[in-house]
Amino acid sequence: MHKMYDDLAAWWSLLSPVEGYADEAAFFGQVLAEAGLPASPSLLELGSGGGNNAFYLKELFETVVLADLSPQMLAVSRALNPTCEHVEDDMRTVRLHRTFDAVFIHDAIDYMTTLTDLRQAMETAFVHCKPGGVALFVPDHLRDTFEPSTDHGGSEGDSRALRYLEWTHDPDPNDTTYTTDYVYMLRDGEQPLHIEHEQHICGLFPRADWLRLLAETGFAASIVPDNYDRELFVARRL
Repeated sequence: MHKMYDDLAAWWSLLSPVEGYADEAAFFGQVLAEAGLPASPSLLELGSGGGNNAFYLKELFETVVLADLSPQMLAVSRALNPTCEHVEDDMRTVRLHRTFDAVFIHDAIDYMTTLTDLRQAMETAFVHCKPGGVALFVPDHLRDTFEPSTDHGGSEGDSRALRYLEWTHDPDPNDTTYTTDYVYMLRDGEQPLHIEHEQHICGLFPRADWLRLLAETGFAASIVPDNYDRELFVARRL
């Protein structure tokens, strides 16, 4: 498992503060609402991570279940979302034997690096979606529109601080992955500055493959652009 979601999970609130998710989560909530939700709706988020999206989305749902592969990230999320149910499991294989009005997968879908992985995640969303319910998938990149990029950020805590550098690139345009390198600079009290590096390999698929797999899974899908130059897949279970 990546350091970000394992050894460094306790730093998550400094790496990716919950306050930075307010506008994005509001847009996701709007997309789901416009897709049609019943009174007192239920939500399953797969790959929920530290729970930053759920912190805002839970206001729209009567029931929220958060599933993630990392126990460390689930611990972060439980502190932020104590009223939500948390499940430790893999989005490709988890089966809760319940259905929901909405299923949501944010950028954790990026860790599906093969078409088989992606199909399995879609199948998980499908079997947990009520007939007529909606699933929302939010990949960071599509093969059709991918551009290399860099980013940086971080924040201060009471006695700790974190800064990071992020470099996203595609070493091989002929495969189904891209690479993001992260460098974390960690300062904890009076301890010397500590630096960590890790590499994340993420899936990169053409728009046509997304739409084809969603249709084969049993969804009727449409695409909604957002303010971050992403294409969101809104998929209704038929």
